[in-house]
Amino acid sequence: MKHSLLVCIVSGAAAVLPSAGAAAPAIGFDPTALETRVDPCVDFYAYACGGWKARNPLPSDHARYSRFEELDERNTLVVKDILEKAAVSRAERSPLERRLGDFYGACMDEAHANEVRLAPVAADLAAVDELGSMRSLPALLADRATKGIPGFFAFGSEQDAQDSAKVIGAFSQGGLGLPSKDYYLDDTENAKTIRAKYLVHVEKMFTLAGEAPARARADAATVMAVETMLARGSLNREERRDPKRLYNVKTLAELQALAPSFDFKAYLAARGAPPLATVNVRMPAYIQHLEQVLATRPLPDVQTYLRWHVLRAAAPLLSQDFVEQAFDFQSRTLAGTKELAPRWKRCANLTTSVIGEAVGIAFVERTFGADGKARMLTMVNDLEDALREDIRRLEWMTPATKERALAKLAVIDNKIGYPAHPRDYAQVDIRPRDLVGNVQRVFAYEGRRDLGKIGRPVDKSEWEMPPSEVNAYFSPPNNNVNFPAGILQPPFFDRAMDDAVNYGAIGMIIGHELTHGFDDEGRQYDVGGNLKDWWSPEDGKAFDERASCMVEQYGRYAPVPDLHINGRLTLGENVADNGGLRIAYDALMRRLAGTPEAARRIDGFTPAQRFFLGMAQGWCENSTDEVLRLITKTDEHTVNEFRVRVPVSNMPEFREAFSCQVGQPMAPANACRVW
Repeated sequence: MKHSLLVCIVSGAAAVLPSAGAAAPAIGFDPTALETRVDPCVDFYAYACGGWKARNPLPSDHARYSRFEELDERNTLVVKDILEKAAVSRAERSPLERRLGDFYGACMDEAHANEVRLAPVAADLAAVDELGSMRSLPALLADRATKGIPGFFAFGSEQDAQDSAKVIGAFSQGGLGLPSKDYYLDDTENAKTIRAKYLVHVEKMFTLAGEAPARARADAATVMAVETMLARGSLNREERRDPKRLYNVKTLAELQALAPSFDFKAYLAARGAPPLATVNVRMPAYIQHLEQVLATRPLPDVQTYLRWHVLRAAAPLLSQDFVEQAFDFQSRTLAGTKELAPRWKRCANLTTSVIGEAVGIAFVERTFGADGKARMLTMVNDLEDALREDIRRLEWMTPATKERALAKLAVIDNKIGYPAHPRDYAQVDIRPRDLVGNVQRVFAYEGRRDLGKIGRPVDKSEWEMPPSEVNAYFSPPNNNVNFPAGILQPPFFDRAMDDAVNYGAIGMIIGHELTHGFDDEGRQYDVGGNLKDWWSPEDGKAFDERASCMVEQYGRYAPVPDLHINGRLTLGENVADNGGLRIAYDALMRRLAGTPEAARRIDGFTPAQRFFLGMAQGWCENSTDEVLRLITKTDEHTVNEFRVRVPVSNMPEFREAFSCQVGQPMAPANACRVW
């Protein structure tokens, strides 16, 4: 489990990718991005970002375009150059270059994809058709999981939540084609519209696969019926935020009793899992619901469902007609993207997502220097000092709980830039002109590596993101914060920029990740990363009261007119945004205290003003209403506008910096604060 900084919207045929063309050099703070006709005390987001939004209309191949995507565009161009050079066959190519080049080249070969059409997944489809009985289902699902094809559930390794030094096996819910269970069960007009379009999409995909129209229509209805049954037994996203609810260690006999129709021992053996006495069944009710599906749906219905998920998983890698149909629903319908991204972008993104650490070996050589890492470490240390002082000053926390919180903070590990030992995928057979095979073989390699962790000590040096990703995360079981090299560039981290801007931009992000250790989820993990209640009852009650203020506060805002923010779903990220901004500000003031920089104006702004502007400009964004709705319904992160407006409105320091009057929108009389 990790807490990531960013929303991640992946849309079938095309993930959200940057627009074409080279990007202009970025800076940490841009005065021309402002809209000075707006009063910062009325709408600070519009004030800080209005100029940028006007100059950066939404590209046609995007559902959202923000400063994150702006930086991702530059990173993608670096990756493109690396991959294109690696794809040129030459005698001096290193083994790593050959693997990168052959993977990217296989993806770029659109003519071959159009020529072979469904051939790359013919064996997977045939295996479904040949399923003779439910007794053969475990072996089939194991084979599909090895290749990265989703099925009825997911199985893999995870840290034992109550003994974070151990790795155990875990079963999780899965197998839905829509973004969340709500899309199947909600009675809103939007949900009904999406379901109707999903049915049409599934029917078209079956038709492309060679089914007659009448059968394709019937099969689409079967898929919807099976997935709706699975959705009824699934936990929603808000429920999945409770780590205690997801910890249900059971013997294999107890697991088997939840779904007698499915042979879990046979499945585990076919997956190559090590001998297991117990597993964590993250959602026991879902496994019971799966039993209803397997016990009541006839075998042909199960085969139809499985055939659909072969097509759904492979479509972005197949011929252009499959690619465009997947894009039409996953990106155009769900997110509002107008056009499919150019193939080179999709292939650069795919290569990074599948063998990202191998790409990162070359990426960090070009983009990340030792001086940048040293300055980041200084900032992280400053932020930790500020959080330490914040904890000590808290009026609502008892001394005993404070000491335990300080002990946890003292051992947070900071990982910056890239893994010490990145995977180069030398063990994977990557072939020219075999895109689907390459992806499946990488999945098989990663699956073996994942299951091989079970029963072994945790390797805390591993990363969960590739080095080129514009993101960051906190891992509660590992009690560490992770900042890939991809985000350690302007506008978030600018080595040429003053501290005020950097502490506002990357400093807030550092603070955000540190605060995740003490949000509504992170606070449930102790100094050793174990799921353990280390708070006194009165401290827990005081935390919940302050957190409830934020739940209600964020719930008042509506990113689209008929849909308000879910304050409980987004609570952890909102606590981290507010706490991160506050401790970053405190760290800056401590850094500047007694120096000439404390009173120096740059571009006409004080250090305090530049701090808040540096933070806000990192979140400037244009987006479609569809993607705002998708984020609001499914993501733990609030949309960007409110990641700026609400945290600054909760800080008296912002009010003072911009001379706001109490009662103005950015200076409410009743603010919320946890940390």
